[in-house]
Amino acid sequence: MKSLIKTPTEIQAMREGGKILAMVLKEVAKAVKPGIKTIELNKLAERRLRELGAKPSFLGYKSDYLVYPASLCTSVNSEVVHGIPKKNKILEEGDIVGLDLGCWYKGLCVDTATTAAVGNVSAGAQKLIKITKQSLIEALRQVQGGVSIGDIGHVVETYVEAQGFSVVRQLTGHGVGRSVHEEPAIPNFGQAGKGPKLLAGMTIAIEPMVNAGGYEVATQADGWTVVTVDGSLSAHFEHTVLVTEKGYEILTTI
Repeated sequence: MKSLIKTPTEIQAMREGGKILAMVLKEVAKAVKPGIKTIELNKLAERRLRELGAKPSFLGYKSDYLVYPASLCTSVNSEVVHGIPKKNKILEEGDIVGLDLGCWYKGLCVDTATTAAVGNVSAGAQKLIKITKQSLIEALRQVQGGVSIGDIGHVVETYVEAQGFSVVRQLTGHGVGRSVHEEPAIPNFGQAGKGPKLLAGMTIAIEPMVNAGGYEVATQADGWTVVTVDGSLSAHFEHTVLVTEKGYEILTTI
């Protein structure tokens, strides 16, 4: 685990990259409206990242024999994560869309996500977004050097299930920085006091994925898009954070 600790120079690069990423994601979320094509959101994200001196980290990302074809993940309604932006995917009033974006800056990688409402959405969708966002805040409150990874997952799971929702179990948060995905895995469920302990200087991406229905998910034929098995709505929020001796620092914020 000590090998995952970042140097002060690396941390500073991630701070700078995180601010760029947060700025771009905010612009993309603001552009969400009924009638917009998800490919347009992708083009905006990639253009703005490059204009600000960063490079998209998802574009060309390889998983087994698959290569991700876009810079932004746009996951609509029952799509949990990794939805591919398309020319014929048009957002409609009442939809919700998860926007997941990562970038390289000065050789280091950061990752962040938000879920946006498309126009006026149902009360149930509003609650799902609110609870998922709050579950990330609850997770962050656990973070500091010496804390077990199980403490983070336990808090997310307990909070989410108390609200009548479920946390996805097949996907997790992760370490990030020198690679898009590093150790350790950061599940959104678990037992308090269990698992590896966080060390000051580690950089991790915490990302609750919350379903309105059951936690079961499946991957579609494109090999990327993960959906809820029961067709229920799903929301996703994520920050890259630096673990400190007595807490944390959010790197993907303006």
